[in-house]
Amino acid sequence: MRWTAVKQTTLYNGFLELQAIDLKHELYAGGESPVLRRELLSHGDVSAVLPYDPVRDELVLIEQFRIGSKDREGGPWVTEVIAGYQDSGETPEDVARRECREEADCRVTELWQMMRYYSSPGMSTERIYLYLARTSTESVGGIHGLDHEGEDIRVHVVSPLTAFEWLGNGRIDSAMPVIAVQWFQQHYDEIRRAWLA
Repeated sequence: MRWTAVKQTTLYNGFLELQAIDLKHELYAGGESPVLRRELLSHGDVSAVLPYDPVRDELVLIEQFRIGSKDREGGPWVTEVIAGYQDSGETPEDVARRECREEADCRVTELWQMMRYYSSPGMSTERIYLYLARTSTESVGGIHGLDHEGEDIRVHVVSPLTAFEWLGNGRIDSAMPVIAVQWFQQHYDEIRRAWLA
């Protein structure tokens, strides 16, 4: 299957780049589509991390202001996993370790890649690298983040049962933490066997 960009225009270029792309593509039934316009948000890939202490059986989640949920029930403070964009020269694993330090003052000793996926391929180039991180939660907590990025991040250290309850009652309601906590719940016994052996 092939597609062709007929015209490409940059509509905005800031933290995100927004492009309008006029395109045609082959059809499954044969032939070619008419010229279609699609808007595309372009930015770097994201590493997202769910830290876990297998000895204390605790997870690290964060809470911060998110403009996208400003008009929703519960308002713009969202419970999430640690996450950040990949800078030039960084691997997804580098980002995962850096963001754990910046957003939760959390040191990572091991990373398991849960999965990688596109967040919304109908409109964005963003791909998420999702990790489970082995850590110690003994001194984790408080308020963190980078001042120059306007971050004001509250760290929550919770039991897996609490995280599962937050997932069930809707406190956790954005894609990355939903996927991470569900994956953790599904693989909980396997993780415990591997990291407590």
